[in-house]
Amino acid sequence: MIQLDYAAIRATPKAGDPFPHIVVPNFVPPDSLRRVIADLPAIGNGGSYPPGSLRLGPAARALVEAMEGPELRMAIEDKFDLDLDQAPTMLTVRGRTREKDGRIHTDSRAKRVTVLLYLNPDPGRFSGHDGCLRLLRDGTDIENFAVEVPPVNGTLLVFPNGETTWHGHKRFVGERYAIQLNYMTADGLARSEMRRHRFSALVKRLTRAA
Repeated sequence: MIQLDYAAIRATPKAGDPFPHIVVPNFVPPDSLRRVIADLPAIGNGGSYPPGSLRLGPAARALVEAMEGPELRMAIEDKFDLDLDQAPTMLTVRGRTREKDGRIHTDSRAKRVTVLLYLNPDPGRFSGHDGCLRLLRDGTDIENFAVEVPPVNGTLLVFPNGETTWHGHKRFVGERYAIQLNYMTADGLARSEMRRHRFSALVKRLTRAA
C-alpha cells in the first residue's frame, strides 16, 4: 500500500557531528506520504499516542507496521553496526506540539536507538527554525547545534542514544505530526517504560472512545 525508501538509508553516509546519526529526506516518498497524511486522525492535544489509541486509516496503519518491521531494523543495524535482533520496539505518534515541548534533552537510557519520522507536508509552517529539531553539541544552548532537521516531507532521523545525544527544538505550538520509534534495552527500566506505554495506550483509547 505504501512505499518506503530503504535504499536511501543504505546510501546515506553516517554523520558524526555532534553524534552518530543519519538524516534521510523523503524516506516516505511523496505519493505514499499523501496517502499516510490523509489517513492520520486529528489530534487535538499534545503528548505521545500509542497507535492502538488512535483511529488510523489503512495507509497510516501500513506505515506503523513497516516501521516496526524487519526491513527497517536490518537497515539500521547495518548502518550503525548494531545487533537489534532481540530489541523490543516502542512506537508512538504525535500530532501537536505544545509550548513546553522541545526542551533540550537526551532520551531515556532504556532507549537504545531513536527513530523519528516527520509527516508534515508544508515546510513553510516551520520557517524561522521554530519546530525544527536540532542535534546539539551541549545540553544548555539551543543555538549550539550541528544539524537542524525540518519536520517535513517524510524525513527520517535515526541515532543511537548516549549520554551526550542532546537534541531539542525552538518553541512551536501547533500541528506537527511525527512518529517516534525506539529500539529498547532488555532490562527492567525498559520493561517499566513499556508497561507505562501499554497503560497509556489503554487509557487514551478509552478516553477517545468515551
